[in-house]
Amino acid sequence: MGAWRARLRRTAHAASRPEPWKRGLVLTVLSLLLGLFMLLHARIPNRIGNLGSLVETFLPWFGVFIPVLLAGALWRRSASAVTALLLPVLVWLNLFGGLLGDKSHPGGDLTVAEHNVGAGNSDPADTAHALAASGADVLALVELTEKARGTYEKALGKAYRYHTVRGTVGLWSKLPLSETRQVDIQTDYGPLAATKPADVRLTYARALRATVATGRGPLAVYVAHLGSARVNPRVGFWTDTRDRNARALGKAVAAERNERVVLLGDLNGTTDDRAFDSISSRMRSAQDVAGDGFGFSWPATFPMVRIDQIMVRGVTPESSWVLPATHSDHLPVAARISW
Repeated sequence: MGAWRARLRRTAHAASRPEPWKRGLVLTVLSLLLGLFMLLHARIPNRIGNLGSLVETFLPWFGVFIPVLLAGALWRRSASAVTALLLPVLVWLNLFGGLLGDKSHPGGDLTVAEHNVGAGNSDPADTAHALAASGADVLALVELTEKARGTYEKALGKAYRYHTVRGTVGLWSKLPLSETRQVDIQTDYGPLAATKPADVRLTYARALRATVATGRGPLAVYVAHLGSARVNPRVGFWTDTRDRNARALGKAVAAERNERVVLLGDLNGTTDDRAFDSISSRMRSAQDVAGDGFGFSWPATFPMVRIDQIMVRGVTPESSWVLPATHSDHLPVAARISW
């Protein structure tokens, strides 16, 4: 009699439990929402706290929620939740799956590198020696301070015969430089640009343009350090200066007559961010084309985003990589390009 009652209780309990397709409805909804969130990221408006740009800056990291939801679905033994996870998995792979493998190729005609050396760099001489040892033919430095400028010029002088500095950005090259000039990205080429005195424009210079004479023809090189992006509880993701700089830089690149162009700089944002459409619509990211992985460059202690960019037009990236850490809070980035 006892055994019969136990079987009856087990049968009643099993009958009362939801079927696998009816379990974990909350997990199923969360999985679908995650997939739609990533799929429709471009539709997220920037009107409220620049939310769209903030999401696009950290968009690859939303994939971290997929294994969390999968663990919950397996724990609940929910067939519907597991199936719903196919949407965020496919969306994430469509967006970033191409970055998982190594797309680099051997060879190339020129190695270029960029580094935000950091205004608070504790050992600029050691940083300069490390960058010279990278073998880059063309090296762009941003966030140069007046105090450290002489140190970099002295330490890099032996490896790089030619260099030019405008304000806080500089370009060192093993090949001759010409047509060097400042690019004013402070006022979006508005009417106020012409009213600023030359010495004031130089003090706040954050971009320059130069022509590098290569054995395959002239190469226009832009060096830029766009305004900072800040997360503020009151205003959200503050990027006003950066976005204005990006638009001005996009106009400068659009007006460039040289068909071969390289942009080296700390853009304070990722190429997924819509704020850089005026640049990314005209140039390709070397990391996206020929990198190995995501190539995150900031912060140096635990890189989470790639805000240091090498972008090209008219030349082909063969490889792109991140260099070892220096005494800066950014990691240097490099690329090998060919004609």
